[in-house]
Amino acid sequence: MLTAVSLTASGAQASSLLDGGKLLLTNGVTTVEGSSGGGLASWAVIAGNETDRAIGLSAHATVVVLPDYRLDTRGIAIGIKDRFELSYARQNLNTGQVGAALGLGRDFTFNQDIYGAKVRLFGDLVYGPAALPQVSIGVQHKRSRDGAVVMAVGAASVTGTDYTLSATKLFLDKSILANATLRLTSANQLGLLGFGTVGRTGKSAQFEGSIAWQLSRRLIVGGEYRTKPDRLAIAREDDAADLFAAYALNRNFTITAAYVDLGSIATVNSQRGALLSLQAAF
Repeated sequence: MLTAVSLTASGAQASSLLDGGKLLLTNGVTTVEGSSGGGLASWAVIAGNETDRAIGLSAHATVVVLPDYRLDTRGIAIGIKDRFELSYARQNLNTGQVGAALGLGRDFTFNQDIYGAKVRLFGDLVYGPAALPQVSIGVQHKRSRDGAVVMAVGAASVTGTDYTLSATKLFLDKSILANATLRLTSANQLGLLGFGTVGRTGKSAQFEGSIAWQLSRRLIVGGEYRTKPDRLAIAREDDAADLFAAYALNRNFTITAAYVDLGSIATVNSQRGALLSLQAAF
């Protein structure tokens, strides 16, 4: 889920802490892990509508409805002078009837807290040479709130830290935005099922890619693909993909809808469904 982009800058150049001076929605939407970017992939963009003179804020609520699971995430992020980002997200994965089949109880919910930080190193999403993207590094510290259960399913740890390197560029003349992210992680199912396994605790390099086409000033469509580790002995973990549309209701509110394919989750195959996300940004 990609951000739409306005081709005209805001005329207001306010000097307040919340100046709202970015081009429309160039802050991105919010990932299911709380950082700014697409729905699945982290981008190099910084949260909020602030420019390099101000402080921006964003908040999101996202639901992913699958045949056998439901994932809810919500969180907040702060962008500081379009250079630094701090974020927090809570994830809740409801297992429905699968929880009962696994002996956890119907509607057992895996819960996780994610604390994130991101720094823009160089480049600009919109301006400058087309060959020079905006590049950021990020960190996400994840902590399962269901330690006994994730250890029982084979995880080596209830906490883990992901590291990301993202490059993102908007090609205005073609109305196309492209992103590529390298993630170092040991997370099982984004961390909801813990981190690593016994004997395999190291991080592996994973790829996240996004591409989108701007159909109008407020509407874009696109897709994402994200590879993931596959380490738990009890269940295969597949890569994730989506096809999305994001619409800017106005400068502050964006709604994103997507078809998502998360593959196999905790012994259950063919987890394909819908994502709906609402973001408020200032």
